[in-house]
Amino acid sequence: MAGHSKWHNIQHRKGRQDAKKGKIFTKVTKELMLSAKDGGGDPDKNSRLRAAIDSAKSANLPKDKIETAIKKGTGELAADQIEESIYEGYGPGGVAMLVRVATDNKNRTVAEIRHLMSKNGGAM
Repeated sequence: MAGHSKWHNIQHRKGRQDAKKGKIFTKVTKELMLSAKDGGGDPDKNSRLRAAIDSAKSANLPKDKIETAIKKGTGELAADQIEESIYEGYGPGGVAMLVRVATDNKNRTVAEIRHLMSKNGGAM
């Protein structure tokens, strides 16, 4: 052997796959929490929640994680409050933009959006 092992190769591949899954799971969980907060925790009465559950299932999010996200959204479990906000800005060439975000920290989000816009030739 030339200094490599099967586990070493699996470790790097698994790390990349887990990072992708984590990013998708985070987005789906936020959508579940927001939709449960807006329309309640019953998927039969809340079409946005039903769609979020379907997308969570297609992303292979475990059932207990789906239920936990819904409970956090409805307030049954203590969690960071995720809020939706809309920001206005001008992009390159003076194009007007509306940026819709879901965040748990408005101050950090405003600074991040302002930085991204100014970095790419826009302004808030």
